[in-house]
Formats: sequence, structure tokens, C-alpha cells
Amino acid sequence: MSEIIKPRLEVCLSPALLHLFDVKNSIVVIIDVLRATSTICTALHNGAAKVIPVATVEECVNIGRQLNAITAGERDGKIADGLLHGNSPFEYPVEFIEGKVLVLTTTNGTKLLHMAKDAVQIITGSFPNISSVCEYLISQGQNVILGCAAWKDRVNMEDTLFAGAVVSRIKEHFDVNCDSALAAETLYHSAKSDLFGFMKKASHFQRLARYGLEEDIRFCLTPDGANVLPILQNGELVKEK
Repeated sequence: MSEIIKPRLEVCLSPALLHLFDVKNSIVVIIDVLRATSTICTALHNGAAKVIPVATVEECVNIGRQLNAITAGERDGKIADGLLHGNSPFEYPVEFIEGKVLVLTTTNGTKLLHMAKDAVQIITGSFPNISSVCEYLISQGQNVILGCAAWKDRVNMEDTLFAGAVVSRIKEHFDVNCDSALAAETLYHSAKSDLFGFMKKASHFQRLARYGLEEDIRFCLTPDGANVLPILQNGELVKEK
């Protein structure tokens, strides 16, 4: 009997490493746990029509004006100058976001999303939608790159932890011949009993905590609080039907 060939599952720990991976033949999962991809799935879960990720504040403002959309984003953890809303999932409850378009720019997540544009498919992942991400990846049977947005190209704790959590859940369906995937999974297993407590050591936790955003962090580390799958179609993130 011939051996079943499984698709590859790899982890890219930083956008600076993405060029080393076969993006064109893979589904890429954009991971920016604190807070872009957590906010994207929350907005879509709460009824946003779509989320348009853009690289710059200027682009965000211009598209927002054209579409009469909500413009939002951050730079270094704070609401970006010229935008009315930030990158907190709590800013987008149903009564505010339902039926509306959100144009979003962030320090790290939207940058990686544009870098991965040649992928077979792009989805976004974070703990609030981890089950949807894992179920989708298993169902597709294609090579997967878990792409960590990191922090200004430096490896970060939260995105690595999420990548490790995904590897832990779905690895039996994939060929995992990737040291960064194994390292991420090992880190996740050492942290999973208390992700919030473990994250207190991390640089971005401390950065956001200075702005009083501990509840944001806690939500962003909690599984399945906004369990929908954001999928990129024609440059727009929409909820998979």
C-alpha cells in the first residue's frame, strides 16, 4: 500500500523570514494575536460586513471616506493619529459594527497580510477563533504556513504561542518537518495552563499593560470568543459562509 502524502505544516516566526517559505503553494494564516487578528474576527463575528486591511493611515482615511466606513488602527499600541477608533476588540460590539465596513491598519498584522498576497488563500487567526481556523485547515488538505506578524520583525511570544496551539491541535493531519513549528508547540505546552500569566513576561504585554489594556490581552488569549473564519477575498476580509 502506498503511503499517504500529507500536506506540510510550517511556522514562520517573523515577516522577515517569509521569503524562505513557499507562499505560492500554501494557505497562509496571518497571526497577530495582540490585537489585529483578534479584533478582525471579533468585528466579523459581531456582524461587520467586511474588514479592509490597509498598510497606511493615509490609505485608511481615504478608503474610509470613499466608503463611509469606520476607520481604525494603531501604531505601537495606541490609536493612530487621524483615526477615530483603535485596535481593541471591545470597540466593536454588535450595536456599533453590525452591517458596517471596517477599514483597519495596524503596526504588524496588515503588513504581513500584504506580504503574503500570492498565497493560495489567506485567512486570519487568533485564540478567539482558533477552532474555526483549525477546522478549516484540516478540511482544505493543503500546505499551511502559520505566519506570525511578530513585532517590527522581531519574534514575539503571543503569535508564537498561537502558532504552537494550532500545531498541537492539527499536527496529525500534516507533515510537520519544521523546527519553528516544533519550538512553537513546545512553548505552547509549557504555557497553556495559564497563558495570561505566562504572557506577563512578554514585551507586548508590558507595552499594552502600560495603556491599561489587560482585559484586551485576556480576551485575545481566550479560545473561541469570536469563532468565525475571516477569509481574504479581493483584498477584503469576510466571514466564511
